[in-house]
Amino acid sequence: MDDVARNLQILEAILRPEGYALTFSNSGKQALERAKQAKPDLILLDLMMPDIDGLDVCEALQSDSHCCNIPIIFLTASPNQDHVVKAFNVGAVDYVTKPFQSQELLARIKTHLLLRQTLQELQAALAQVEALSRTDSLTGMLNRYRFMEIVQQEFDRAVCSGTPFSLLLLDLDHFKRVNDTYGHLVGDLVLKEISHQLQAEVRSVDAVGRFGGEEFVVVLPSMELADAEAIAQHICQHIASLVITIPMGTLQITVSIGIAGYTPDDQTVEQVINRADQGLYAAKAQGRNTYCFGQNIMKIS
Repeated sequence: MDDVARNLQILEAILRPEGYALTFSNSGKQALERAKQAKPDLILLDLMMPDIDGLDVCEALQSDSHCCNIPIIFLTASPNQDHVVKAFNVGAVDYVTKPFQSQELLARIKTHLLLRQTLQELQAALAQVEALSRTDSLTGMLNRYRFMEIVQQEFDRAVCSGTPFSLLLLDLDHFKRVNDTYGHLVGDLVLKEISHQLQAEVRSVDAVGRFGGEEFVVVLPSMELADAEAIAQHICQHIASLVITIPMGTLQITVSIGIAGYTPDDQTVEQVINRADQGLYAAKAQGRNTYCFGQNIMKIS
């Protein structure tokens, strides 16, 4: 980006044969507009421009969340080292003095484009690692570690504001038979299908996680036990009626559910989880394909 037409022509003659897609501007204001619209991989910015100083343009781009990661190389004829220092202080990654040598310019551009690509790849890899650390590798839902973070947040909110939340702890009934009869690959297919169905049956604000093995857990923010009971009943009925296609044909499976809700007497989130676990054991003892909290048992007919 430059305010002198001749310099723009020179830059085009150097860069276009190298295969770079180019966009130009001849003022600071236009440079800001073009950068926000085009979101280029790199910006060549003249230090001196007629309307807005190049330093101000650079500073404005750095403060824009959509442009702050675009590397900026200053082109300058100024012998003033203070200008160069200021350029780095406002976010420039490099500078080239005019009149510039084409090979030097191309080398610096190539270096900073490579650095940008490397940084983007690293950021993508870190994001993937972060996602993997918080999700279950088989089902893609929240893993136990991430779910515990979320339920702890709900517990802290309940303690501070009295906002209720409920918890469902689910276990697939007789799942060992599935693995023993059809093999673990089919067992994995069943787990993925059940996880998909669970996530489809709850609200967007609810969190669903795999607690381990064939156990799943759901946290229901701002929900009282009566409403959680209705959710548990619906899930039991829905899963029981589900026909899962497997390579050998089809199969059906049921779930047992333990229900618990936050009470002011709870000191830790583990107390809520333990009550849900007790409800789950009670549901299993009542013959499975049911839900339970406390002494309240409801069979699915």
